[in-house]
Amino acid sequence: MPKAKTHKGTAKRFKVTAGGKVMAQKAGRRHNLEKKPTSRKRRLRNEAVLGRGDSKHVLKLLPYA
Repeated sequence: MPKAKTHKGTAKRFKVTAGGKVMAQKAGRRHNLEKKPTSRKRRLRNEAVLGRGDSKHVLKLLPYA
């Protein structure tokens, strides 16, 4: 059986922790930053843990993570 291929688009967007959690950047930090409060922009800097359903989908695309 051939080796499974990693989905490179997914590999660039998500990170898997040692404990198996999937981390992703939060949405809303690309444009219109002048209007957003500094506190909101600061919260958006951090990565978020994906939910169980989303994590399952991402981990299928990252077979060696």
